[in-house]
Amino acid sequence: MGVKVAKFGGSSVADAIQIRKLRDIVKADDSIHYVVVSAPGKRYADDSKITDLLYLCKTHIEHKIPYEQIFQVICDRYVSTEENLCVDVDIKSELEKIRAELEKGATADYIASRGEYLNAKIIAAFLGFDFVDAQEIIKFNEKGKLMDDLTNDLIGKTLKNHEFAVIPGFYGEKLEDGAIKTFSRGGSDITGALIARGVNADVYENWTDVSGFLMADPRIVSNPKPIEKISYMELRELSYMGASVLHEEAIFPAKAEGIPINIRNTNRPEDKGTMITADLEVHENQIVSGIAGRKNFTVIAIYKNHLANEKGFIRRLAGIIEDHDMTIEHLPTGIDTMSVVIDNNVLNGKLDEVVEEIKYQLKPDSVDVVEDMALIATVGAGMSARKGTSAKLFASLADAGVNIRMIDQGSSEMNIIVGVEEKDFETAIKAIYKAFVG
Repeated sequence: MGVKVAKFGGSSVADAIQIRKLRDIVKADDSIHYVVVSAPGKRYADDSKITDLLYLCKTHIEHKIPYEQIFQVICDRYVSTEENLCVDVDIKSELEKIRAELEKGATADYIASRGEYLNAKIIAAFLGFDFVDAQEIIKFNEKGKLMDDLTNDLIGKTLKNHEFAVIPGFYGEKLEDGAIKTFSRGGSDITGALIARGVNADVYENWTDVSGFLMADPRIVSNPKPIEKISYMELRELSYMGASVLHEEAIFPAKAEGIPINIRNTNRPEDKGTMITADLEVHENQIVSGIAGRKNFTVIAIYKNHLANEKGFIRRLAGIIEDHDMTIEHLPTGIDTMSVVIDNNVLNGKLDEVVEEIKYQLKPDSVDVVEDMALIATVGAGMSARKGTSAKLFASLADAGVNIRMIDQGSSEMNIIVGVEEKDFETAIKAIYKAFVG
């Protein structure tokens, strides 16, 4: 094995105990040259994530509410970690700099990024690795968009001079003014993927608190089988429907260079985890790779005679949705029918307004609204080549007494999405899993 990049999530770096596990993993594998770390996560169920506490400090200051007690909790965690690991990075001075920036009105992005920054400083010292600030190598433009080519070039050139290094995740720098810019929450996964691409790594390991992906949600299906190997495309479908172990945007940098992503468990390093690759593998005895779903959707069903012959109908419908600053999740169609599926979080109380606009602009014969819908995706590279797959899926739902309100299949033919009433969500997932996995 050549070079690996290992990213450790918040639960994997929550305290000195977890960081010692990180060290054991890194020191046991000479191919791990670059380590990307998150801010400390929760140590136990009722604990707080450091990033949440940092945001809270910023909010308190903005509302002229005392923040010192919250900031002291942050200080105590970092000082305790520094002392327990017997390293000296002068963490108290670093914390005082952050306090000063807070009081001067530092941006929320700057404040939030300090969780990763401080943790990376401590972990680099503990491992004996170089510390490389993400601000030096990950760049955004003035609109906050990642400058992909420049970032990739800087990572390659900079890390060439560091055989072993720790890099904080989650943030970079705006090229225009040098201000800190963060990714969305969970963005340390993206940092890890960018580093892996920039150094042309052989593998990108993403260490978390689970041993990879499971074929279904364990809160719904008892002891679902683990997914040993899955393609980028299949994973995107499952992640979109809620199977979130990895930030979905982290897939693209690794996929661009064909770098496999290995999801591993810091607390069970002996587990192989899930390997994510570019290859679409069809297994003889496994049609389905995974089942995932989400609740909280609304379907707007439109009926109009000769709809299929009406030019510009889809464009105008999409324009109405866009004008209300919303996105379309799915758009199932028939000869005279079209349904718009919208996430209720996006709809945000605008349903009546959208329906009236559709009636006014598109002059449909009828518009029906179905609320409290759930979507379930059954995903597998081998589905399109297997006769009877759809029949088996629909029969399993019928046998379980679940009424299918909507069916949609992607053009890749590797997934079938069904819409069911929210009350049938868990029953439907159990039925599909039993039919295809057992």
